[in-house]
Amino acid sequence: MENDLPQRTRVYQNHHLDSTRWDSFVPRDDDIVIATPYKCGTTWMQGIVGGLILPEQEDPLDAAVWIDIRLPPLEEIMAQLAGQTHRRSIKTHLPLDGLPYHAQVKYIVVSRDVRDVFMSLWNHYSNYTPSFYEDINDATSRVGPPQPICPEEIREFWQMWITQGWFEWEGEGYPYWSNMRHVQTWWNFRHLPNILFVHYNHLKIDPANQIQRIAQYLDIPISAEAVPELVHATSLNTMREKAVAKDFLKDFFKEGAAGFFYKGTNNRWKEVLTSEDLELYEMAAERELSPDCRAWLEKGIY
Repeated sequence: MENDLPQRTRVYQNHHLDSTRWDSFVPRDDDIVIATPYKCGTTWMQGIVGGLILPEQEDPLDAAVWIDIRLPPLEEIMAQLAGQTHRRSIKTHLPLDGLPYHAQVKYIVVSRDVRDVFMSLWNHYSNYTPSFYEDINDATSRVGPPQPICPEEIREFWQMWITQGWFEWEGEGYPYWSNMRHVQTWWNFRHLPNILFVHYNHLKIDPANQIQRIAQYLDIPISAEAVPELVHATSLNTMREKAVAKDFLKDFFKEGAAGFFYKGTNNRWKEVLTSEDLELYEMAAERELSPDCRAWLEKGIY
């Protein structure tokens, strides 16, 4: 495998995603792609990278572009990318087998314990507004069924999420897309010099060192004085305050930006998931993850 490069072998199209939108992507040699499953610190990493490439910008999140989201129109996304004269930061939620790989692009893969992902996703999914369902399920360009309404009970959602896949080649992640398999597709190529793995827990425990590590990987100088400033600018409280002030998520989430930037904590699943629920996790992890990838997700051990 070490002599091989990633190959794009799958097409991901559903209520949220359309991987074919990447067909229009023209890479630049210094592009940065932030690749995550959902609820693993995507927005956090976008803020960190944005702060590194545009240190004078008031809101570092403004630099990031998400290509594979089915909305808005592709022409707008590509025009935004083409018009950026600074180093570009691009977000994707695609597994590596659904994404064109470019050796000159630097990829940052952020991952998190599966059970913590679930708790964050529950808050996310259960807070959708009716208008968001209407937008995301618009049949104009949607491929496949609409996204179902979130179950009322959290354990009902867990049991469907951990045992079913949206796509026929997935075994978990319903009604979105895979979480475990997503990470595994990237993990299989972690030996490549342009793929950097970052763990959510490491960001929480030691954000300063992680920011320095990311900056070094991206070949971006950062002074010792700038590191704590970026730590503060990308903290949950700071990013929440800025998002609430903009009020741009009010149509998507019942609590707006305050609901999107929720707790950012781990281990809440211990008070929710039963031994029966955790048996489902064990079966899914054994099926979907290699032992070393599982150790990375659960413990942050390479």
